[in-house]
Amino acid sequence: MSGTKQLVRIGCGAGFWGDSGEGPKQLVESGQIDYLILDYLAEITMSLLARARSKDPATGYATDFPDVIARLAPQIKQHGIRVVTNAGGVNPKACQEVLAAKLKAVGIDLRIGIVTGDDLLPRAAEMKQQGIREMFSGGEFPDKPWSVNAYLGAFPIAAALDAGADIVITGRCVDSALALAPLIHEFGWKATDYDLLSAGSLAGHVIECGTQATGGIVTDWKSTVEDWDRMGFPIAEVARDGSFVATKPTGTGGRVAPETVAEQVVYEIGDPASYLLPDVTCDWRELSLRQAGSDRVEVRGAKGRAPTDSYKVSATWQDGFRATGTMMIGGRDAVARAEATAGAILRRTRRIFGERKLGDYLRSDIEVLGAEANWGEQARARGTREVILKLSVHHADKAALEIFSREFLPSATSMAQGITGFAGGRPSVTPLVRLFSCLVPKRSVVIAAELDGKAIDLPAQLQGAVSSPAAATTITTGSIPAGPTQTLPLIALAYGRSGDKGDSANIGVLARRPEFAPLLRAQLDADAVTRHFAHFVRGRVERFEIPGLHGFNFLLHEALGGGGMASLRYDPQGKMLAQILMDFPLQVPVQWIEQGLVAAEAAELT
Repeated sequence: MSGTKQLVRIGCGAGFWGDSGEGPKQLVESGQIDYLILDYLAEITMSLLARARSKDPATGYATDFPDVIARLAPQIKQHGIRVVTNAGGVNPKACQEVLAAKLKAVGIDLRIGIVTGDDLLPRAAEMKQQGIREMFSGGEFPDKPWSVNAYLGAFPIAAALDAGADIVITGRCVDSALALAPLIHEFGWKATDYDLLSAGSLAGHVIECGTQATGGIVTDWKSTVEDWDRMGFPIAEVARDGSFVATKPTGTGGRVAPETVAEQVVYEIGDPASYLLPDVTCDWRELSLRQAGSDRVEVRGAKGRAPTDSYKVSATWQDGFRATGTMMIGGRDAVARAEATAGAILRRTRRIFGERKLGDYLRSDIEVLGAEANWGEQARARGTREVILKLSVHHADKAALEIFSREFLPSATSMAQGITGFAGGRPSVTPLVRLFSCLVPKRSVVIAAELDGKAIDLPAQLQGAVSSPAAATTITTGSIPAGPTQTLPLIALAYGRSGDKGDSANIGVLARRPEFAPLLRAQLDADAVTRHFAHFVRGRVERFEIPGLHGFNFLLHEALGGGGMASLRYDPQGKMLAQILMDFPLQVPVQWIEQGLVAAEAAELT
């Protein structure tokens, strides 16, 4: 269904389950949006919701969503705002019923549609019998998965909007589909409009993480620090041709500039020429970002190709148990005493395990925080006099980790002097949840949608194809001035953002000026990044070029110690990796410094 609008304004009021409750309120009250989207789901969230549903069939959804909408319902109704969310988790129907009751209680009539079909847990035994393998490691399908969900696309959501839904609640779908669906509905985009679908997906990708696109977690943090208490949530004003302006509500904090938007573009992507989504294969290498006014950035240039014939599926399963203890240690030789304390705790508990025939730890991870443990060989803080020891352990038997929990605190009286910080009590023992990712044919997934309890006719699902590879592009090799050079850190010439892709991490690095890109291309290659992260990376490092943004995306395989839920690290999702790379030493022409192209104070960063 295509309306008459030439511009659709979509605001994202939640980037994860636990985001500020001010987001939806801020956007609805701004009067600057037509659609409110709320993104709640992550893999760990799905596993927790699935466990909750197994104990109570009436749960399994983001429980705060109905209250959020009920409170805002009068304004949503008055302004004709429509809502799209994945708050349904593993139980969209229950979420719909609770929200309907709350809306009835406040006397607001809003029609609620739901989209289902992503939950494949009932087919887990069948999938195991089919011999489906993990798409990265080749591992076998888990025996007892907690959750199994396919990442659906935008067209079923759009169909619910076409049918008249004011609110659409989905289970698992790709995050960007929440924004793409309203655009398909309003503009009548077809399943073969690949460039448009890629552009709409890009708009969704930019705003899906909330304030990360409006100045949150940016490299140049001092530009927004005064506004952190009142950050504006993102709005994408999307035109029929797919171009859009990224902005935020008037009068809110933060900053929307090409660099803040560009950082979000590269967040958690792989190959920018082939970013795979259910509805389209995106090519975001030649984007154009232009400041189009105060806190307004125009984005153009997304391209698309046919999607694949498969859905990505994420399953979660329990692999034993985990526990993490932390303590502060102060004084001279704090780092060495922290390491000695961790070693003693492990030896002590292993001896007890042996006496009780409990077996050894499956894994252990020691990090001395404050000593730049995450910097590996580049660490400079070994002499610090105040550190936090973090000791994480993984064991198949819960009883073993209960021993670890009891034996962690006695170190305060039997080991290093200066140990403190036990106010939180004993370390908790919790299940260790792993992620299993695989592909299933689209034809095998049955999607359904309903409104007012009645089924919605969905358009025939395009099965997709094996998308043709994109033509290779590279950053134009420019001249690097000859003459003397000075060693400066990467942050002097670039900014960036990192995130996780399962057990892999991505780091987007974007040149501050176009003329810096050739130098980055020459000095910051995959081998250099591999060496810089030798203490983390167990697989290969790939470098992809993004000419439009004058930068690169690095994909570090097997770099997160098993990935978010399974990693024992303090930074299991690689959020800090870009900051570690920002210290990478570059040989920079002195001429650039003399010309003022590189800030003189950058020399102080070495």
